[in-house]
Amino acid sequence: MKYFHLVWAALSRSKTRTLLTLLSVVAAFLLFGMLDSVRVAFNSGGSVAGANRMVTMSRLSITQMLPYSLDAQVRAVPGVKKAAFAAWFGGIYRDPKNFFANFSVSPDYLDLYPEFKLPDAQKKAWLADQRGAIVGEALAKQFGWKVGDTIPMQATIFPTHGSNDWQFTLRGIYRVDDPKQKAQERVLFFHWKYFDEANDYVKGRVGWFIVEPTSGDAADRVAKAIDKLSENSDHETKTQSEAAFNQSFAKQFADIGLIVSAIMGAVFFTLLLLTGNTMAQAVRERIPELAVLKTIGFSDRSVLGLVLAESVLLVVLGGLLGLAIAAAIVPAVSAASGGLVQLPGLLGQTWGMGLALMVGIGLLVGLLPAIRGMRLNIVDALAGR
Repeated sequence: MKYFHLVWAALSRSKTRTLLTLLSVVAAFLLFGMLDSVRVAFNSGGSVAGANRMVTMSRLSITQMLPYSLDAQVRAVPGVKKAAFAAWFGGIYRDPKNFFANFSVSPDYLDLYPEFKLPDAQKKAWLADQRGAIVGEALAKQFGWKVGDTIPMQATIFPTHGSNDWQFTLRGIYRVDDPKQKAQERVLFFHWKYFDEANDYVKGRVGWFIVEPTSGDAADRVAKAIDKLSENSDHETKTQSEAAFNQSFAKQFADIGLIVSAIMGAVFFTLLLLTGNTMAQAVRERIPELAVLKTIGFSDRSVLGLVLAESVLLVVLGGLLGLAIAAAIVPAVSAASGGLVQLPGLLGQTWGMGLALMVGIGLLVGLLPAIRGMRLNIVDALAGR
């Protein structure tokens, strides 16, 4: 750019103000990068093509349970290698603050999750005890549980014999070797058969089926065949990838996409006010200088362009730095969550959208000060009027 040195000099005029504004822009686009990764994560995963594990749930809602009778039919679908089922229990251990996931599952549930390492002796003991439960190593360490302990749980949905008190005997502690999946160690599993017989209200119902196709290539065909089993019934199903199911499970608590969009909107609205005030103040302080530029031959359009370039450069510098920091942080956040949060990192669409926002915000906040500079009357400006 021919006049880049003039633009840079204008930004350097008040170093403290420029630095503080730059840090605000960095923070805004750091949040944008991280939140957009969350938005993408919760709006992806719809296709089952190539999936090695799928989940069949109610087409209406994850809270709608399915008849147990579907189990045999699902297993008989051509292309199904293995199948199991589970149901959300929602029990609480001592205090709601101790919340962790807990499910009733079929006896062969672990066959579909080879990443869960459970000693053979403990697995046999669990299968032999109808009231037996297994938990992840992280959960056992948190509460100091050991094999043989009794774990009391308070039901929030399913009472048993008129009471909310359920008791399980800890028969096994499994571990997950992959550090990126350590969050999977914060789950308690117990037998669906015990749940079905002991709960007061729900009989012969399961929450969802987990299906392993014979190959990833067969996943789409198998999913369609499974959903056809209950077509036009009162329990129609939707078979999706495991990633999509996990997202829908989280979405039952809140509309993540809407929340993220609202936060980003608030952040950028605040950024507009802040950078707009900065640019207005900067141009107001330099009115005599802009008048001098006009005096030595700079056209109105040149002055307009200089002010707009200054505004855009400030936002673009801060925005690129913020997105670069987000690109470094997002994988670390995903890894630190132990698999609980699977963020895709900063995709090309995030960078593209971010750059468009930078330029757009820069032009918007610089427009009014630039128009003021363009319309300056040289005599009045030099006279301080």
